[in-house]
Amino acid sequence: MLVLSRKVCEKIKLGDSITLTIVKVSGDKVRLGIEAPADVKVLRDELERYPDEPHTLQHPSKLLIEADLRALPLAS
Repeated sequence: MLVLSRKVCEKIKLGDSITLTIVKVSGDKVRLGIEAPADVKVLRDELERYPDEPHTLQHPSKLLIEADLRALPLAS
């Protein structure tokens, strides 16, 4: 595993088409901006653990919102 340190507004490139931007650091939370092609699935790890189960109250975090992340403004 590669571990990197970044400051707000600094970026990390993954291959030729994916860019992670550190948008905000607050306490123990980091807000990331992700720029990726529309055909790349971006999914939080906890959502991948239950791929075949229906969305239920037992797993309310299993919400996948598909959006063109490049069109979303970055929080300051």
